[in-house]
Amino acid sequence: MRTLVLGCCLALWAPGALAAEQAVSADLLRLHDDLHLSEAQEAGWRNYTLAIAPDPQVEARHRAAAELLPAVPTPRRIALMQATMDTDAVDFRRHAAAVIAFYGQLTPSQQRTFDLETAPQGASERTAAPSSYPRP
Repeated sequence: MRTLVLGCCLALWAPGALAAEQAVSADLLRLHDDLHLSEAQEAGWRNYTLAIAPDPQVEARHRAAAELLPAVPTPRRIALMQATMDTDAVDFRRHAAAVIAFYGQLTPSQQRTFDLETAPQGASERTAAPSSYPRP
């Protein structure tokens, strides 16, 4: 689950895509089970999972831009990168809104579970208290 929220841009059509898709599906199923959602929360869950699902059109757009970048002059390259980032920002805001809307429907206990299971890998090491860091 740790890669789900931050890995919304997984390249599902790349080699190993089936394994990545299955891992995301397994993570979503595990999160769903661990949240113990009420019947009233199930519609929010469906909306959330639909909103965060990888979009093949986004991946195709990223591949097309990556293929085009080496072939265009620098000013066009910069414009292409800016256009890609702008579109990605719109997608991110849509994903973020879906996550926040679903999160708002959860109880405090469910929110803690969601936080733990969707945290980036290695977050605990980065956010650990300084005293827990290995000393040189």
